[in-house]
Amino acid sequence: MKKILSLGLALLMVLAMAGAAMAEGKIGVAMPTQSLQRWNQDGANMKAQLEAAGYEVELTYSDNDVARQVNDIENMLTAGCEVLVIASIDGSSLGTVLETAKAMDVPVIAYDRLITDTDAVDYYATFDNYMVGVIQGTYIVDALGLADGAGPFNLEIVGGSPDDTNAGYFLAGAMDQLTPYIENGQLVVPSGQTTLAEVGTMSWKTETAQARFENIITAYYSTGATLDAVLCSNDSTAMGVINALTAAGFEEFPIITGQDCDKPNMQYIVSGIQSMSVFKDTRTLAEKVVGMVDALMKGAEPEINDTKTYDNGVKVVPSYLCVPVFANAENYKELLIDSGYYVEVNGEFITPDEV
Repeated sequence: MKKILSLGLALLMVLAMAGAAMAEGKIGVAMPTQSLQRWNQDGANMKAQLEAAGYEVELTYSDNDVARQVNDIENMLTAGCEVLVIASIDGSSLGTVLETAKAMDVPVIAYDRLITDTDAVDYYATFDNYMVGVIQGTYIVDALGLADGAGPFNLEIVGGSPDDTNAGYFLAGAMDQLTPYIENGQLVVPSGQTTLAEVGTMSWKTETAQARFENIITAYYSTGATLDAVLCSNDSTAMGVINALTAAGFEEFPIITGQDCDKPNMQYIVSGIQSMSVFKDTRTLAEKVVGMVDALMKGAEPEINDTKTYDNGVKVVPSYLCVPVFANAENYKELLIDSGYYVEVNGEFITPDEV
């Protein structure tokens, strides 16, 4: 009998240990697409850090298909996810499914893209998107010597996806630096295209940016006009511009800005083709979101540092803003290599898991 009791006690202890090792809860993470490098890294970082914190993770990519993302979120709710982290494809398209989440008391954190036109989003975690544009615009101002009166110079603009709320913040930050020089004639935009409606690149696609820029080159730069700078909101659009310039036979490249420090773009930065990018360390953003999730799961208030900026049309969404960082050929080793974000092998950039 004592032997049986001992075995029973041992079994209970094993079950208790197994229960302790079980996930603390299930978290849904909805990413927009795997076609851009940064979302793969965001998703991987988020999943790894949430799992390290003891949570089960349902991670989906929706291939830039809004209906598919809605379905993915519905499935997460059905599967018992207790918090949703959503990088939306179209920030205004999730109202109905998020009302379901709200009715089920499932908190929603908008991840790096503001979810709009609904009160069923609880928090927003992102980088300071306006500051991203400020960094890009300031780089052009400094590189051209505009503050010292230099000019005139020709500038073209390639913006982000009009259905991504971040695109407006990026462009606004940059244009606040550049507009005074456009107005006084030091910067000239031969195409005349400066608004997001005119310069936007749907889904941030390289091919879309390339096609538009090929048209700009043909219309405004085929007879010898000098192109001095291109404000590109991110690296995928910068890649489209680089492809278009290369196809047109450009040997000397203008100033080209970017964002995300994508691997092929970093090779262009090192070689002098692209001028700079803005580094947004997805590990930092993932860490902050994991902290927010953990607080929500424990019934606490998540850490936020902005309660004024991000009005989604229905409410001002409490936000945590991480700080973006300037990156170029001179400081990339410290930012990207020494920090372990990338490994540089024979002039190529790879992620640590690819080694």
